[in-house]
Amino acid sequence: MLKQHNYQAADIKVLEGLEPVRLRPGMYIGGTDSKALHHLVAEIVDNAMDEVIAGYASEINVELSADNFITVTDNGRGIPVDKHPKYPDKSALEVILTTLHSGGKFSNKVYDTAGGLHGVGLSVVNALAKELIAEVRRDGAVWQQRYAKGAPTTELLKIREWSLRSGTKITFTPDPQIFKDGHLFNPSTVFAMVRSKAYLHKGVKINWRYYKDAKHVEENVKGDVPNAATFYFPNGLQDFINQQITEHETIIENCIYQETTFTEHVGKLEWALNWLQDDDATVVQTSYCNTIHTMQGGTHETGFRNALIKSIRQYASMVDAKIANQITIEDALQGAVFILSLFIAGPSFQGQTKERLLNPEATKLVENAVKSYLDHWFADNPQVGKQVLDKIINNCQQRLQARKNKEVSRKSPTKSLKMPGKLADCTAPRSQGTEIFFVEGDSAGGSAKQARNRELQAIFSLRGKLLNVASSSLEKMKANQEINDLVQVLGCGIGNNYKEEKLRYEKVIIMTDADVDGAHIASLLMTFFFLHTPKLIENGHLFLAQPPLFKVTQGEKVFYAQDEQEKDGIVNKLLKKSKARIDISRFKGLGEMTPAQLRQTTMDIKTRTLIKVVFATNENIDSETDLVQRLMGKKPESRFAFIKENAAKLIGIVDI
Repeated sequence: MLKQHNYQAADIKVLEGLEPVRLRPGMYIGGTDSKALHHLVAEIVDNAMDEVIAGYASEINVELSADNFITVTDNGRGIPVDKHPKYPDKSALEVILTTLHSGGKFSNKVYDTAGGLHGVGLSVVNALAKELIAEVRRDGAVWQQRYAKGAPTTELLKIREWSLRSGTKITFTPDPQIFKDGHLFNPSTVFAMVRSKAYLHKGVKINWRYYKDAKHVEENVKGDVPNAATFYFPNGLQDFINQQITEHETIIENCIYQETTFTEHVGKLEWALNWLQDDDATVVQTSYCNTIHTMQGGTHETGFRNALIKSIRQYASMVDAKIANQITIEDALQGAVFILSLFIAGPSFQGQTKERLLNPEATKLVENAVKSYLDHWFADNPQVGKQVLDKIINNCQQRLQARKNKEVSRKSPTKSLKMPGKLADCTAPRSQGTEIFFVEGDSAGGSAKQARNRELQAIFSLRGKLLNVASSSLEKMKANQEINDLVQVLGCGIGNNYKEEKLRYEKVIIMTDADVDGAHIASLLMTFFFLHTPKLIENGHLFLAQPPLFKVTQGEKVFYAQDEQEKDGIVNKLLKKSKARIDISRFKGLGEMTPAQLRQTTMDIKTRTLIKVVFATNENIDSETDLVQRLMGKKPESRFAFIKENAAKLIGIVDI
């Protein structure tokens, strides 16, 4: 029977002002997690950078206080404080801070190119801030207005006369009611963000100050985040590339670099590129638009990649390289480090968090500029160009060879395997004492490569979730590149072809994020090993790594916890000994951990904990196989929950 309800006008809820932001923050900043929290900082810093790009500011100050307030100051024009013609009872400052889709970036009269074009950045930050203080220096005075949760708590006040440089100062702290999982800023994240901005505009000076302890301002905090620093890079992206490759041997002595402006569009393009000799090194390949970090790339990055592969194939054909047409962009970018920065009028981003550029015209703009420059560079630098091409051809040959070989053995301690799955092999020629870590994604793989023991530990980066072999045909499994790479790396074969003596590593370790997705990936891997290499488990080669979920800090003391219970226990013990402030941070994934943290907690054989995967019983393997087939087969929505609750019935675990 259908429900009866009088659906009337009174049932229609109208959200006014900034209410929609507080009710649905995910629509504006992508969520309420750590990434979204730090997006608030990016919005304010990007506003200051827009003043720099427009030529009205030259210096930015970013401060993180001991009580979790962020302050961003620029020496630009200052936000207007006169009455707004559409809202005569409000200043322009209040309109910008309390009204969505307001600002000076909807026309090209104020900004030619800018990162914040939706007119929601500052107002969204205000809506999600427990407290925000706006201070403007202009029109012969310093003006100030305070806000709480998006609403003004004071009038616009003229607090003193001012005749020096104009500018804007925004101070805010996030609202814990919105960011319930954690509202404390990560100094490392903010520090890295601030430093990256300084590379993107030559000559801008950004001053950083971190008040870890207000009584000891001048002392450096523990780790890589200083209390004070000044970023000034006169060579822009070239300085960035050189900083990334300081500890590595490169093919090109001086990176390939181009800076150009567009005559048919308002904007400019800047990029830098180099290749490292060592493919195992973690490389940075990133792009920006109007100083916004486009983490998922976009049309400008597509243009760059198109230009790179076309220019390389053209050069390879010119020098009669027979393999020219088989070179892929993955071959060209293996071991490459690049940064791309585009400035255009009217950029269109995917979502408010601006992780991907969508402007279709950006592809051809970038492609034409980069292709022309690269063609001339290869022609003017034939000797170095040949070295670059030799590396790329070698990458291509290794990839093609890996595709042909189903199973291989480690041939020598100096020759690493090259394959699409991104294996960073260890150097030991024997299997005894060696380990391979299966990790999820390039970010986690990059941290693991830096954290590992290169002689004994290999890293294999998975691309997302593995094929569920329990619900797939044998033909589909054989056609899956990720499965083929995995079999190839292990070297021992599968099914009836399994050969214990050909296993290339003594320990096979699954190392995934300490969350539901990570556990799902681990279960898919264990399903593969259970069904196709049961002897690998039976002979004691399969293990699960135990990365921490929490970091607990009190002063200089640092502890790690694998779950809520362990975290609460650590906190209770610390509080019994001292009432000093305790900071708790949650790791969203392995990629968020520094290599030193990952090594200490998860990979160092002296300090880590592994879980050994064994059969619960050897008497009824057939029934266990049937159970795996049912759980991992036709009901994906229930399989992980069942495995998590009933793992002991299928696979036993032993701490070692």
